[in-house]
Amino acid sequence: MEGVIDAATRDLLTRSAGIDWTVTEFVRVVDTRLPQRVFLRHCPELHGGMPCTPGGAPVHLQLLGSDPAALAANALQALALGTRSLDLNFGCPAKLVNRHDGGASMLRDPRRLRAAVTAVHDAIGDTIPVTAKIRLGFADRRLALQCAHAAEDGGARQLVVHARTRNEGYRPPAHWEWIGRMRQRLNIPVVANGDIWTLADYWKARTLSGCQDVMLGRGALSDPDLAARIRHWQHTGACLPATQWARKAEVLLEYAALQRSTLSGKTVVARLKQWMNHMRPQDEQAAQCFQTLRRVTELDTFLAGLRESRSAAREAGARSA
Repeated sequence: MEGVIDAATRDLLTRSAGIDWTVTEFVRVVDTRLPQRVFLRHCPELHGGMPCTPGGAPVHLQLLGSDPAALAANALQALALGTRSLDLNFGCPAKLVNRHDGGASMLRDPRRLRAAVTAVHDAIGDTIPVTAKIRLGFADRRLALQCAHAAEDGGARQLVVHARTRNEGYRPPAHWEWIGRMRQRLNIPVVANGDIWTLADYWKARTLSGCQDVMLGRGALSDPDLAARIRHWQHTGACLPATQWARKAEVLLEYAALQRSTLSGKTVVARLKQWMNHMRPQDEQAAQCFQTLRRVTELDTFLAGLRESRSAAREAGARSA
């Protein structure tokens, strides 16, 4: 999710009801305390005193690292800036991150994972909650439960579990039943994550894991209304119509409008393509638009093509209504 779940995306995805809280992209911690500007760049919501999106969803700051002392020092820095929750990322499967001893690489040794969580918890005490995210292991699942216990024993108040190992990456299927086995052995809330693209996926993930809550990642990018669809079903038992491409294209255009004043045109285009790349497996019109625009690098040209695709989708929808 690095490079796309920024403040603008958090804003857009929390304008409708459904998302209870959000998490920043990870702040990479190596061996020193980072300057305040790094935290504010990742979490500009900290400028407001009570970090939340314009729609009111709390924003949790995420740290990624392996050095307990450095994590503790940066946790204190984040606390001083006003963060209300700290999440520790032990789930990132990226090769570069793992080669530098971060993310899912920590799942190889539950003792190191516990030491990292303990250091952060001891540094900030119970002032704010410390949470963690893991996978079902690194190469296999043999240490999955030990890693979960390590996070809990270290002081994590909540655990998000992505239902695959690091080596499985994002290849289907997600093993939600394994999250259920872990949940039954823990005393802290467990949140299920992985391959929740639709309302049916949400219900299946909850059923197999037994978790009360789920975390949306790529699924929320694929369908910006997925959280609202889930919440509507929870409250009414009714299923809302599928989100149409015209609506998704409108969200992308709003994202560009929010970002173009602070990022270069090429960077905005790259992020729009990254977002569309999550949409296209589930949406044929998104895939067609992506194919048409995938070589475009100039922002205004890209946006013109996106608007044209949105208008065509609206016209087609009006004719079929």
